[in-house]
Amino acid sequence: MEEMKLRTLSVLVDNEAGVLSQISRLFSRKGFNVESLAVGATDHPEISRMTIEVMANENQTNLMCNQLAKMVPVHSVKLLVPSHSIRRELVLYKVRAKNSEDKNEIIQIANIFRGSIIDVSKETLTLSVIGDEKKTDAVQELLEGFGIGIVLAFAFSALSMISKTFYAIYNLVVTVCDLLPGVAMLPVVII
Repeated sequence: MEEMKLRTLSVLVDNEAGVLSQISRLFSRKGFNVESLAVGATDHPEISRMTIEVMANENQTNLMCNQLAKMVPVHSVKLLVPSHSIRRELVLYKVRAKNSEDKNEIIQIANIFRGSIIDVSKETLTLSVIGDEKKTDAVQELLEGFGIGIVLAFAFSALSMISKTFYAIYNLVVTVCDLLPGVAMLPVVII
């Protein structure tokens, strides 16, 4: 039996109502669970890019790519190879900070990992971190000692390193938000 692993598909689709539903029904009919999904605009307002992660073997992946390509609202389907793509996720942590010393340590952790403090209260700090899973896992491990109240993991985004469309989006995002390439955010997990 072939190895099951996480596969990432980049799908260009019509930007219209009902397309997401059609795509998700296809995965459901074929018995696949979508592990993660991000949808974002392209430089053409009538086209959206769906980035879909699914656990599958090579034959199942080929089947899904072929089935997607046959759908009317689908313009193209591309399997992203990890060595030739960029993958990022956004995680929000709400961390207990009992005193100013704790707050300072949490701020230092955020700075080390190029995270941002996005909310401060008397007893908590909320920070956001963008990066690969190793980075976000490392941050979480360091913050657990303070007591993490809430973790929100947002959908990953992946893009081919040769995509001109997403380089334009990347430049805009970096300029405006000081974020990393290709981030499209949809809440998918609350821990």
